[in-house]
Amino acid sequence: MKRVAVFWLVVGVIGWALLPWYLTEGGFWRFGWLVDMSGTNASALGGALTGKLWLWLPLLGFVGAAISLGLGRTQLATARGLFASGTAGLALLMGQALLIGTRFGLWEAENPGIGAGAFVTAAALLFIATTGISGLGKGRGDAFVTGLVGAIIGLVAIFVFFPLTFILVRAFELKGGAGLGFSEFLPRFFSSTIWGIGCITGGGSCGPAVNSFLLGLSTAAGTTFMGLMFALIFTRTDFRAKKLLRVLTVLPIITPPFVIGLALILLFGRAGTITEFFSWAFGWEKTRWLYGFHGVWLAQMLSFTPIAFLVLIGVVEGVSPSMEEASQTLDANRWQTFRFVSFPLMRPGLANAFLLGFIESIADFGNPLVLGGNFNVLSTEIYFAIVGTIADPAQAAILSITLLTFTLSAFLAQRFWVGKKNYATVTGKADSGRHAALNPALRWTAYLVALPWAFFTMVLYALIIFGSFVKLWGYDHTFTFEHYLRGFKIVVRNGVHFTGAAWDSYFTTLTISAIAAPLTAAVGLATAYLLVRQKFTGKNAFEFSTMLSFAIPGTVIGVAYIMAFNFPPIELTGTGLILIIVFIFRNMPVGVRGGIAAMSQLDKSLDEASIMLGANSATTLRRVILPLMGPAILAALTYSFVRAITSVSAVIFLVSARHNMATSFIVGRVENGEYGIAIAYASVLIVTMLVVILAMQLVIGRRTLRRADRVEAH
Repeated sequence: MKRVAVFWLVVGVIGWALLPWYLTEGGFWRFGWLVDMSGTNASALGGALTGKLWLWLPLLGFVGAAISLGLGRTQLATARGLFASGTAGLALLMGQALLIGTRFGLWEAENPGIGAGAFVTAAALLFIATTGISGLGKGRGDAFVTGLVGAIIGLVAIFVFFPLTFILVRAFELKGGAGLGFSEFLPRFFSSTIWGIGCITGGGSCGPAVNSFLLGLSTAAGTTFMGLMFALIFTRTDFRAKKLLRVLTVLPIITPPFVIGLALILLFGRAGTITEFFSWAFGWEKTRWLYGFHGVWLAQMLSFTPIAFLVLIGVVEGVSPSMEEASQTLDANRWQTFRFVSFPLMRPGLANAFLLGFIESIADFGNPLVLGGNFNVLSTEIYFAIVGTIADPAQAAILSITLLTFTLSAFLAQRFWVGKKNYATVTGKADSGRHAALNPALRWTAYLVALPWAFFTMVLYALIIFGSFVKLWGYDHTFTFEHYLRGFKIVVRNGVHFTGAAWDSYFTTLTISAIAAPLTAAVGLATAYLLVRQKFTGKNAFEFSTMLSFAIPGTVIGVAYIMAFNFPPIELTGTGLILIIVFIFRNMPVGVRGGIAAMSQLDKSLDEASIMLGANSATTLRRVILPLMGPAILAALTYSFVRAITSVSAVIFLVSARHNMATSFIVGRVENGEYGIAIAYASVLIVTMLVVILAMQLVIGRRTLRRADRVEAH
């Protein structure tokens, strides 16, 4: 404990005394502050010596920690002193940042947004406090565990709860700006315009809350079932085209916004290619069936089935063959083995896949915007309440709370279904068996469900590629490279010059996504490790808080980030850092749910054996658990990388001239009617993401759980 505390004490003092306390001109990583350490480039020590006396306050936490380490007579006394010092120092740092020179401050003074020095100081004080907690016997006395819990709680508090308060407080605003109160909240929350059930009773249309709920249930059930069928084909059959099928299953998740909706319109819309064909061949009446529930559901099935597949493939693969062999030894047939042994052990994965599908559906913005028609859902209603002709932030906040109600209900239902049963099947014991083959009926069901869906996906994307090489898809099919040249032209003259209009946003998008993806996966899997492997007070609330950002529509997140981070104490708008942060905390829950599903199958005896042999929790996580979690790591990296590239709802509010993203560029082209260049750009992004995903698969490899896996690998 003392060694860890001394390390963070030294790091914190260095951050306070040497690093720039405020945001530096030109950015921290350009190191201009090393040349000129005055003004906003000064450290806390420099600022305190020039009159900003409040910058001395965080130092008191380090002084207290040093005294505790030097004078503490017992480990318990030292631990209490470290906890008190770290907590007090952190509170003083937050107090001076929030209450001096800010919009809700108590004192007027020059106190710009915090920078690297303040961040390092805050982190050091936090870890000093969590080290003290471990010394008190919490977290099994492991400083790594308590530090990890503290770090994730701190990050979620700053980048999820803090910005959301700026939006949610609007739900309690009284009309005319007369302050806050509850008198108008409940009538607006239970309004029939939100909860109308006319579509169920036959008395008209339903409200956006009911529409979102029904759509969420349908999409979650469909994507979970489809993902399971694909996972069974990959793990329990000898289907020869698995590699091609793997590519087709991930294509929709790497598709930029509006492309699937646009492709469906050009195929099944009133003037779509397939609609025209059936009208000509069979005399069918042209209808607008695509615009509404059915069209949005179809688009969401295409978009979100890969998420269920990425979660389920590792879970299905992790079911121990020895249990299936034991079932068959007891004279059970293949169907009985699957129904009573294999399927129940997949329950965590199925529950997590369903939960992710439901949350993705109700928070989806792009597909309902393109295909919704008169079918209103919560996410689009929130968007129009914020940016509509008559902006109504209070209504947007109430709709956001409604959406959170659904999310919480789904979360509790998932917890109830999974329960506290043990699903561990990877125990570390020798296992050389192979998975039981599927019975013929189930195998052919999987083939008949998944393969036509894969073929439909392949046709859809072939047409998307086709649309990028014609002048105007649906009207003028003259072959042309014009769209690619406008976006990605390269001139080789006195060097290489990227003159295409899309290059700037393309390089920015790849850079930010490459930074955000591993950070997102790391935070998500670390959270899953704590939830599955550790016990601590408030664990259920902690788990729900990590899902909160995933449940809020990106439009709300974007506006909340602008409100929260456009002024001190944390100024991030207009920077690339705010994009990285929003990607991390928007996409982290997928890593969490996938990690939980995978770790639930790893018996805790593996951890105990490692710890008994002298390894600490950090070494056990690195050397034992992570090597067995290849599919979960790949799922987290894949999803976070492609979602950083394809996200639009939050990004559209946060991009700047200096940091323009691909999705913002594509949306601009769609709004201007330039569908050709939008589809061409989307095609380039799809190819880019496929290459990156295949590279990640090669680097991470396949986890080896059994001797049979080693034979196949060689």
